[in-house]
Amino acid sequence: MSYSNFVYNHIGHFAAAGEAVCKSLFMNGVTRRFPTLKFAFLEGGVGWACMLYSDLFGHWKKRNLQALDHTNPANLNLETLTECFRHYGTESLTVHIDQLESLRHLLGGVEPVDDFARCDIKHLVDIRDLFVPNFYFGCEADDPVNAWAFRAQTNPFNVKLHAIMGSDIGHFDVIDTTHVLAEAHELVDDGLLSEDDFRDFVFGNAVRLWAGVNPDFFKGTAIEKQAAEYLLT
Repeated sequence: MSYSNFVYNHIGHFAAAGEAVCKSLFMNGVTRRFPTLKFAFLEGGVGWACMLYSDLFGHWKKRNLQALDHTNPANLNLETLTECFRHYGTESLTVHIDQLESLRHLLGGVEPVDDFARCDIKHLVDIRDLFVPNFYFGCEADDPVNAWAFRAQTNPFNVKLHAIMGSDIGHFDVIDTTHVLAEAHELVDDGLLSEDDFRDFVFGNAVRLWAGVNPDFFKGTAIEKQAAEYLLT
């Protein structure tokens, strides 16, 4: 943190906090144990969520129990390693070849740790099913990165993440509150979002968040009819 620079401290700090919580919920199997439970992150945008979602796939490919065998120290062939050192090593390495033998007592006897055990990931599709339906991400109206959530072709399994407009419309730095929605629509004007995506961003995803936990959430409200119609789509 900086003691004197607001911008330095402000950029990314909500995103970092949101990622830490979201990552913890996922890796500790909360969405596995409570599949209908939904979580919304009020601020921080959705860019970090797109990165986290993709990173989970990459890490599972390298760190699932079967893949860990590729890095199991018990599989290190000291004889081949020694020969490679003799053949390719510079003098600064070859003078220490005799020390390679001391590695033997460090090899083997290491039980692989399944970092994904609590969320019980067996296949890549499990990551999608335990992440996408459960997490919603509040975004500022003027954040161009919002479009990433709706670019299915860039996200594993061609999904759209649940970005919701959560603009700080009442904050001191919103000079004119009538500009907020128009500012959010600039992503459509610039061709980065479709009208359907925009509808999901400012309305639909929020409806799914609240009604997904309580189907009667919008009953008796001014948007009861619109919410019910949306949930049928």
